[in-house]
Amino acid sequence: MSRLRRLVLSDRYFYVTCNLHRSRKKLRDADFRILARVISARRIEHEFLLTAWVFLPDHWHAVIGVRYPKTISVVMESIKVSSTRQMNSRRKQAGRLWQGRFFDRALRTVREYNRAVEYIHLNPVKAALVQRVEDWPWSSAREYSGSIQDETTRHPLLPIDRVLLPSDQRTRI
Repeated sequence: MSRLRRLVLSDRYFYVTCNLHRSRKKLRDADFRILARVISARRIEHEFLLTAWVFLPDHWHAVIGVRYPKTISVVMESIKVSSTRQMNSRRKQAGRLWQGRFFDRALRTVREYNRAVEYIHLNPVKAALVQRVEDWPWSSAREYSGSIQDETTRHPLLPIDRVLLPSDQRTRI
């Protein structure tokens, strides 16, 4: 079966999912810290926006805003390669950390964007890791529960970029 080709798009928000390779042990807090630092560094290098995220033991999700001339493929490859190197070094292992492909969806409207953010933040609850979204420490959910001026809700390792979207859910973004 042939692989689907990925669209080459920029200046869009993408909902992305990156799954752990099936042969790898589940991610833990130390791995999450590495992943947060890697995303933070790649964010500066590739100048993308990170507006929502969650790390789980076997995968992670994010909403990433990619700006021309970068593409979501360039951003994700950079994150996956760097995090694999660092986590393999920490674990004294070699080989793949992530599945070969990641999943992405271009978000076209405010409604799609809001649904993606809600899905991301509900993921730890649906996986029975916590009872409330605010209780999972590896998520941007707490930042969404605070006011824009409230710095106490910012995640210490991976704060989100705050964006203002139109209130009309049908508006294209």
